[in-house]
Amino acid sequence: MNKKYNNSLVWFRRDLRDYDHAALSHALQESKQVFCIFIFDKEILDVLKNKEDRRVEFIWESIKELKESLIKKKSDLIVIHSLASEAITRVIDTFKIDAIYINRDYEPHAIKRDEEIRNIAIKKNVDFYDFKDQVVFEKDEILTALEKPYTVFTPYKNNYLKKLSQTFLPRFDIEPFIENLAQFKSDPLLSLEDMGFKKTNLHQIKIHTGMTGGKLLVEDFKERIALYKKTRDFPAIKGVSYLSVHLRFGTLSIRQLFRLTQESFSEGAETWLNELIWREFYFQILFHRPDVALGRAFKKDYESIAFENNPDYFKAWTDGQTGFPIVDAAMRQLNQTGFMHNRLRMIAASFLVKDLLVDWRWGEAYFAEKLIDFDLSANNGGWQWAASTGCDAQPWFRIFNPITQSLRFDPQGKFIKKYVPELDKFSEGEIHSPWLSQNTNKIDYPKPIVDHAAQRIKALALYKSVKN
Repeated sequence: MNKKYNNSLVWFRRDLRDYDHAALSHALQESKQVFCIFIFDKEILDVLKNKEDRRVEFIWESIKELKESLIKKKSDLIVIHSLASEAITRVIDTFKIDAIYINRDYEPHAIKRDEEIRNIAIKKNVDFYDFKDQVVFEKDEILTALEKPYTVFTPYKNNYLKKLSQTFLPRFDIEPFIENLAQFKSDPLLSLEDMGFKKTNLHQIKIHTGMTGGKLLVEDFKERIALYKKTRDFPAIKGVSYLSVHLRFGTLSIRQLFRLTQESFSEGAETWLNELIWREFYFQILFHRPDVALGRAFKKDYESIAFENNPDYFKAWTDGQTGFPIVDAAMRQLNQTGFMHNRLRMIAASFLVKDLLVDWRWGEAYFAEKLIDFDLSANNGGWQWAASTGCDAQPWFRIFNPITQSLRFDPQGKFIKKYVPELDKFSEGEIHSPWLSQNTNKIDYPKPIVDHAAQRIKALALYKSVKN
């Protein structure tokens, strides 16, 4: 079979695996030699304030495994710490690259960056290809009857499911074309310290990294997926998939996960599929409304909400010292592990915005800094949902009661006790409202910084003033 190109380059980004990979599969089929690269992009890394960043370490560990896997295939992975434009230009010249293959990204910054690389390729007479890989449906593939993007989830989901039932999920094979990987030796992998970063507690908290970590968690979730609907809202039990960080960095294939939902005929699998569709709904929103990435409210009427933005309240929230145990446990879980259970994300977000009356953008930025599975579209979508400013968001007059949420989703206080050990001796009846207990003065735990009932009234008035 005649090949279109002598030397092609596959640029890995948020697709850190060497199987079921659209760009890599196409490149291998169309090229005599395929070189692979990953760039630790200075434009992204240099703005990270905390140099002990779990995301950077997760990526580094995953890149280490990907490099080792390619070496076993008699090839290698070029890893460069540089600006993307400089790294790609250097590799084009060094390896006489004829074509560049990538998988598409949908964030505004990434779109701008990829357009810059495309222009560099054009100037150097290098072909440039991008492919759909991190979603099943993208951009304009799910539209209303009027050919407009959806702003309400349920009709989007219904259309999505209809199209999914009529769609064959491709498997982008690598193995049949593996001999077309370029046989060369690249430099050893640079260390985290080489890039100005330090190791975190990633291994101590047992975060599974790379392709093997993703596969391990998929196998584990297969055994529990049938119970997902019943268990997903309770942070004290192992009910969720824990796959979000692997989806974020593409150490597993989204098509693989959709196949899992199709193979698991259960109520739990159907509920989890719903969550995967929400992920793509938010991707679509971000693509069509990139202004939300700039701090704009999706519902423009809510742009002018006059939040009080008390900095002491915000500090108490970030530190897990609000006096509301379920909120504090959630925030401490985030700070200690980089992960927060999805139900708790809703509770913590609602509390910040509608109890503490702090701008949702402050919370969005804090989560963006701390979450190991941070994804711009989902994080923005989730915060705007909680703040009632987003598409298909929680109604502005619906305000979570943190005590009710605590009683409902951590009834025995097991999760609270794990992250707020000061309350370890409190009974099930006391732990959700410890300030009502006679023992409250014997512990080093704050009393509530606000009165929920009073703050609810203020929040309703605040939103109503904008609504009218």
